[in-house]
Amino acid sequence: MTDTPTKQKIESKNDNVPGAMPGEQKKNNRNNDRKRNRRGDSKNLERDSDWQERVVQIRRVSKTVKGGKKMSFRAIVVVGNEKGQVGVGVGKAGDVIGAVRKGVSDGKKNLVKVPLTPNNSIPTLSKGRDGAANVLIRPAAPGTGVIAGGSIRTVLELAGIKNVLAKRLGSKTPLNNARAAMVALSQLRTHKSASRERGISLEQLYS
Repeated sequence: MTDTPTKQKIESKNDNVPGAMPGEQKKNNRNNDRKRNRRGDSKNLERDSDWQERVVQIRRVSKTVKGGKKMSFRAIVVVGNEKGQVGVGVGKAGDVIGAVRKGVSDGKKNLVKVPLTPNNSIPTLSKGRDGAANVLIRPAAPGTGVIAGGSIRTVLELAGIKNVLAKRLGSKTPLNNARAAMVALSQLRTHKSASRERGISLEQLYS
């Protein structure tokens, strides 16, 4: 005999009962997928939350075109995680929010890894130059703090450096000074890496 429609409905309901094995497996798989998605979202949020961004300068700029002048905004943004990674980016857009967003993405593309000492300072003295801007960065004793000004201070703070002396020599332009500081930080080397590159021991390097 063929099963009646009511009997088929009852059997389909019984298949979806929590006590049934296939239904339990499906629910467990769904719960596991949800947990994985939540973990992945939380990891992405942690990665995004590690990065900090500070706007150094916002200027209204113009470009002369055939019909007249086209106005836009330029934003200089410094991005860093305070753990030895920092970048400087520039963004241009018709509005301020769009310029800052472009500056952040540009800064994350041009990251520099800074070697930090246990005292949250830099290992050696370093000089950087960009255009007419010269920047001198020198290590300092614990408790000194960040002695710097302008965009150089922003770069050093977002890099995670707590004790440092910096001096601006030359141009006062924020963008050139920030880029000069990035050049100085990119040239830093630890004593171990320097001895490895030169093929000598640390004792010979210190002597």
